[in-house]
Amino acid sequence: MYSVARVFGTVRPGAIRYNRRSLEDSVPQTLDQLCVLIPAFVPGAALADIVRALLESPFLAVVVVNDGSPEECRPVFHALEAMPRVRVLEHGQNQGKGAALKTGLDYITRAFPECAGVVTADADGQHHPEDIVRVAEHLASHPRELALGARSFAAGTPLRSRVGNQLSRLAVGLLIGRWLQDTQTGLRGIPRTLFAKLLAIPASGYEFELEMLTAARHASCAFAEVPIRTIYIEDNLSSHFNPLTDSMRIYFVLMRFSFVSVLTAVLDNLTFLALYSAGGRLLASQAGGRLVGMLFQYWAARRAVFLTDERHRRTLPKYVLLVAASGTASYLLIRLLHDSAGVPVLAAKVLAETGLFFVNFAVSRDFVFIRRKTKPALQPLLAEAADEQAALARLPQP
Repeated sequence: MYSVARVFGTVRPGAIRYNRRSLEDSVPQTLDQLCVLIPAFVPGAALADIVRALLESPFLAVVVVNDGSPEECRPVFHALEAMPRVRVLEHGQNQGKGAALKTGLDYITRAFPECAGVVTADADGQHHPEDIVRVAEHLASHPRELALGARSFAAGTPLRSRVGNQLSRLAVGLLIGRWLQDTQTGLRGIPRTLFAKLLAIPASGYEFELEMLTAARHASCAFAEVPIRTIYIEDNLSSHFNPLTDSMRIYFVLMRFSFVSVLTAVLDNLTFLALYSAGGRLLASQAGGRLVGMLFQYWAARRAVFLTDERHRRTLPKYVLLVAASGTASYLLIRLLHDSAGVPVLAAKVLAETGLFFVNFAVSRDFVFIRRKTKPALQPLLAEAADEQAALARLPQP
């Protein structure tokens, strides 16, 4: 049995043990189509024990990415290299967790074309090997879902982790419209269908894992939360997550829609004010401002907020419909505030647009820029698989 001194709270160094039989007995054969990916920066000796325990399960491979660890960590990676089915990749210098995950995903895509998905885990011992297998089992049986190992954050959890997760839950819930228990978990089962989208994400630090949730949401990939143990070793002191700087980078992702919306509102209102001040009628000025704002927001929302690659013929008509409906609602609200309450026109417009902000965001997120699920036919799937195999064959071998 993999045992800990305290599952919730501090774990004494050396208190982690593994029972190979308990892992081996519960593993279905479908795991032989999955890989485990572990990004590692300054890992302890426990990493070798974790990998050794995972090798008792029939995973296709365990890929460890050394993200620029110092030379004193070399014995840990040498020990891993000597194990069967373990591949160790190297970064010459520390590039960040997101970069390490992308390096591993790219390697697995090339080296293991038969791989159906990847389970990511942290190198610091916070993920129980049985929990890693449990997430892998879910991925094996639900190969189109993003499986998240969800901790409970009960009493005894370090304060910075508990507070950080609560703030992240709120922000992510608003961003993707899904209320998840554990948005910062590093234990995830990633289906192969997401690999290409994740490799295109520019983020290289911890914010990559938040970008992953956004990318999955807009690819209409279902989320599944698998309960796991909450383990913190020495009150989480071994974590390389910086609560201040890394949180700022993560929440900057969440500010993108607000930033784009503010810029859109500025362009809209300046255009509206210029037209209305030049003697334009209210309706014409409103339409002109809306058109300028629409052109900017459509481009920015696609490229910087919702990260969609859907064709314009799918997204543009829906976006125009949203703009028309929102503009009509805004016009009626302005009329109501100006004519009935005597609010100046520009102030009435600002109030109306502010009230419609969250409505526009929710409709953009869940209707305009979302990829709809379709039931693929067998022949296109076979053709797609053949094309992927041919493309992989042309790539240089790792």
